Amino acid sequence: MFQASSISASGMAAERFRMEVIANNIANAQTTRSSRGGPYRRLDVVFEEVLRRPQRAGEAPALGGVRAAELVEDPTEPIRLYMPGHPDADENGYVAFPNVQLPIEMVNLITAARAYEANFRTAQVFRQLNELALTLLRG
Repeated sequence: MFQASSISASGMAAERFRMEVIANNIANAQTTRSSRGGPYRRLDVVFEEVLRRPQRAGEAPALGGVRAAELVEDPTEPIRLYMPGHPDADENGYVAFPNVQLPIEMVNLITAARAYEANFRTAQVFRQLNELALTLLRG
């Protein structure tokens, strides 16, 4: 029963990290000059499953949760706008803006928040079931 709550906890941690990355994308939606040069590049989180080691020989690994495996840059090209007076404009007057689209980021933020909430509610149910089981055992 404790394994189920740790799976929910890993899901909450992964989704919290995803929300932080999305918030960073939104915060840098207008950043035309980054530390790596050029406009900010949108980041996305790649999740992977965590497998639990088998308890007995010949037993298949069991699911143990999820984790954020890596951050990847979105490969889409920056958005180019004609703004000849901008300090970051090229010789033709175009400025490269980040490939961040706010509607997409907001949808991703909502789905991450809902997934976090689902994991939280699952952990709550397991806690309530554990409390009920202890109450029944006490008599």
